Amino acid sequence: MNEVMGQMKRMVTYLQGNQSSDGSWRYCFENGIMTDAYMIILLRTLKIHDERLLQQLTQRILERQGQNGAWRWFADEDDGNLSATIEAYYALLFSGVRTKEDPQMKTAEKFIQSKGGLDRAGMLTKVMLALTGNYSWPEVPFVPVEFILIPSTFPIHFFDIVGYTRVHIAPIMLAWDRRFSLKTRYTPDLSDIRLFEETSPISARIGMARSPQYRSLLTSIKKGIQNLPFAPQQLHEAALQRLETFMRERIEPDGLLYSYFSATFFMIFGLLARGYSTRHPVILEAIKGMRGLLCKPNGLIHIQNSTSTIWDTALLSHALQDAGVLPDDPSIQKAGQYLLSKQQDKFGDWKVHNPFTEPGGWGFSDINTINPDVDDTTAALRAIKRLAKGDPKYHQAWKKGVKWVLSMQNEDGGWSAFEKNVDKEIFRLLTFEDFDSVSTDPSSADLTGRTLEFLGRHAGYTVRDQNVRKGVEWLLRHQQKNGSWYGRWGICYIYGTWASLTGLSAVRVKSSHARVQRAMQWLISIQN
Repeated sequence: MNEVMGQMKRMVTYLQGNQSSDGSWRYCFENGIMTDAYMIILLRTLKIHDERLLQQLTQRILERQGQNGAWRWFADEDDGNLSATIEAYYALLFSGVRTKEDPQMKTAEKFIQSKGGLDRAGMLTKVMLALTGNYSWPEVPFVPVEFILIPSTFPIHFFDIVGYTRVHIAPIMLAWDRRFSLKTRYTPDLSDIRLFEETSPISARIGMARSPQYRSLLTSIKKGIQNLPFAPQQLHEAALQRLETFMRERIEPDGLLYSYFSATFFMIFGLLARGYSTRHPVILEAIKGMRGLLCKPNGLIHIQNSTSTIWDTALLSHALQDAGVLPDDPSIQKAGQYLLSKQQDKFGDWKVHNPFTEPGGWGFSDINTINPDVDDTTAALRAIKRLAKGDPKYHQAWKKGVKWVLSMQNEDGGWSAFEKNVDKEIFRLLTFEDFDSVSTDPSSADLTGRTLEFLGRHAGYTVRDQNVRKGVEWLLRHQQKNGSWYGRWGICYIYGTWASLTGLSAVRVKSSHARVQRAMQWLISIQN
């Protein structure tokens, strides 16, 4: 026990020493190489000359190439990932650091060709290639731009797609409508790894399966458009303007769209498709915001897709307090003040499906002011719980946060991440490019379990309370036959199962309950 306590003390001292002056903890939210590659491609395409940054970004990409020439998205992709390899290959050629004749590039080229070339890449990769002049836009967009004009009273509308996907789709719709592309003297020619003819089926060229579900979705959208009281050309121009306005209204103070690098990348091309200059202030401010995402994991420059500052700060402040650091300790006081300043007071898109609740949530990143989520909100509330007992400011923030979390419970009893009741069957039935998994925000075991854990362990709720009872019932309905739960936002089944079990325990579901016992046995059975 003395060894454990000593190690805890060392960790507490380490974390307190790493706290920033504003009270936050700032660590690199490291992703794959896509953001690094896209930054290189963007800077070259816009003719923004920052050779030092380009060189630094290429170093991390080069370090991650596998022996077979491929790059991965995930560590367990032993054979590599085609889209990631195309993006890395393209970016390295764009940078000028590598040519097609370099041995590493030859092995990458061989891998790409062996996997079917550009036409077998993912949809976003193909869109990026089309934007930069190395892929042809299909004549028919995957969804008409007029979709954004359909009112929310119609059975299917733009806000039935979850926010983090909407902000990617909107600029793509703009660019696709104009078949926009921008080539420069820096743009590499990828014709040698385009293995299919341009006349090949649309499903092969853009990754869209013309399934019955997709046709049903288009039929529903067209019916909604036909009900709009304007001439076709008026509708079209109004839709383009609405998409542009949609993006601009969701630009954060630092210039990023919705605080995401990837969405901002596509926004820039969407604005160029609308006639913006490459040196327009909105675009230059977006580039500045993207530069603000630079970090240096393991000594190499990396572009984060977003920062994770709120999440990290909330988790670490709560962990320190659980380790015995008192609420009046300067590290906890500074963290609390930081989190208090980041509680959101603006109505975001979440209000479309939850219109009668005041703001009160927290987001994931420090640059996020309009896109709160349930997980970060409960994490922040855990961190300020002890502070709320003696300070009216924290007490008021606590009440607003708890109210917001409760209001975000879905009609089915579970909790999702960002928006309420955004889980229409038609989108989950779509079969192209994993759109079914990213277009909606369904209730999930990990979110429901952690929300129940917060409500039970920190807010005094039990299974006798209606919100909790509905959440417990949702979990029990969605347990797998083997006793596990599927986790949407983490490493699948272990992630979903620990979150569900801690949630059930916190709201006083007995450990002798048959479902709890089954889950415990499953966890034991899969221990390495």
